[in-house]
Amino acid sequence: MTALQQFQFKKSLKAEDGVKGDRNNLFGRKGKDLVIDVPVGTRLSDLDTGWKTDIDSEKTVLIAHGGRGGRGNNEFKSSTNQSPTTAEKGELGEEQKLRLELRLIADIGLIGLPNAGKSSLLAALTRARPKVGNYPFTTLEPNLGALDGKIIADIPGLIEGASKGKGLGIKFLKHIEKTKLLVHCVDATSEDLLRDYKTVYNELMEYSESLAKKPEIILLTKTDLIGDRELITKQKLVASLKKKVYSCSIYAEQDVTHLKNLISKGDTYHKLTYDT
Repeated sequence: MTALQQFQFKKSLKAEDGVKGDRNNLFGRKGKDLVIDVPVGTRLSDLDTGWKTDIDSEKTVLIAHGGRGGRGNNEFKSSTNQSPTTAEKGELGEEQKLRLELRLIADIGLIGLPNAGKSSLLAALTRARPKVGNYPFTTLEPNLGALDGKIIADIPGLIEGASKGKGLGIKFLKHIEKTKLLVHCVDATSEDLLRDYKTVYNELMEYSESLAKKPEIILLTKTDLIGDRELITKQKLVASLKKKVYSCSIYAEQDVTHLKNLISKGDTYHKLTYDT
């Protein structure tokens, strides 16, 4: 199961009612539990209390208790009243108003301004075939690819003011909140690399400080479009941010191989020791 489409038109779900008791002191049968299947990555939010939980693995979460059954008149027998007419009604079960939100589970998130080369990079690293075009907002939805069992998510381009709703806004950033590594793509042909980087970083901070503090590498993309001297100068400039800086052209096999090896390190994201 990969989507929440089953809830598009069915908004109300109800467990089976219990059965009434019967003559001869028979207990009423309990109603069957209602089990609702959702994709891994679904976040449940209670609209009234604010309670939240993430279904980040195959597990069962109790959302609402059923109502307690009422006692029949036999329960009220006594030495002085052998035929009581008193009985209790069963109680209603709990009712919850929930919002279901699907968050993609990804290990690595590709972020950056529009046209920073994220989709092309995803295609070079994995078998994904995202739409690629030389114009802003080519990517309108997150694209996913797999590299050595690790899921890479290409997040649609952020722009200045995205946290306030400009451009595509920040609605896709929820998909990389649990990533282990962010690859911040910066177009090497840009005239102001630091501005490009800080534009996206500031939007991350506005959205979630914890997201902005995730392990991150800066990747200069499209390096085949500039000369070697210019590349070295720009690498040194971006290195002033005190973060690991790498460069890559998707047309250079050794660059792509180097990046694949880096990403495949998995549990050593916090111990990156590659040279620029």
